[in-house]
Amino acid sequence: MDLEARKYEFIQKLFDVDERMLEKLETLINKEAKETQRISLKQYNKEIDEAIEDVDNGDFYTQEQAREIANQW
Repeated sequence: MDLEARKYEFIQKLFDVDERMLEKLETLINKEAKETQRISLKQYNKEIDEAIEDVDNGDFYTQEQAREIANQW
C-alpha cells in the first residue's frame, strides 16, 4: 500500500474515533510537529531573554508549586 492510500485509510478511520482518542492523536501530531521545527538562533535568544525577564518580574512557579500542578494532572 502506498503512502497516499495509507493516508486515505487513516482519514477514514478518524471518522470512527471518539473525542478522547482524537485529542490524543492531536497531541501526538502537534508534539511531533514542534519537535521537528527548529528555531533560529535569534528566536532562541529572544525566548531566553523573555524567560529571564519573566523571572525578574516574579512571573514563575516555585518547585513546590510546579509539583502541586503536576500532581493535579
